[in-house]
Amino acid sequence: MDRIWATWRMAYISDKKHKYEGCIFCDFPKAEKDQEYKILYRGKLAYIIMNAYPYSNGHLMVIPYRHTNDFTSLSNEEAKEIMALGQLAIKALKKAYNPDGFNVGWNLGEVAGAGIAQHIHMHVVPRWNGDTNFMPVIGDVRVIPEDLAVGYNKIKKAIEEIEQNE
Repeated sequence: MDRIWATWRMAYISDKKHKYEGCIFCDFPKAEKDQEYKILYRGKLAYIIMNAYPYSNGHLMVIPYRHTNDFTSLSNEEAKEIMALGQLAIKALKKAYNPDGFNVGWNLGEVAGAGIAQHIHMHVVPRWNGDTNFMPVIGDVRVIPEDLAVGYNKIKKAIEEIEQNE
């Protein structure tokens, strides 16, 4: 029998996220626990954070600070900064992981697949040739081979290097 070591799963299994009162996308930046909550970068109107339940290593989200579930309510300044942070996220992921491509997008509303529908967020998911195998297709399982803390340090370092060179 093959075994899959996914040591982070215990935290996921015991997580009380379904009982959380409030909005994590509003509360996490206020807590000023960037490393613990995996906030990688803070802009003026939005921030970059790692997805705690990623589709692949390096799965990031760009989130406006302002609480809204309405994409059309974003101001021009918010939309511009979110796109700029999306570009920064892609640059950092290229530097840290060298993926072959990206999925970038929004799940607007619960029926569209938004896990947290009350606060919009843009996903930036690195992809590699051959990263879809039998596990998600047949086994309905995603294998994430790198611990989130290791990924956080890689991506944070890449962002800092990009910022120094711009």
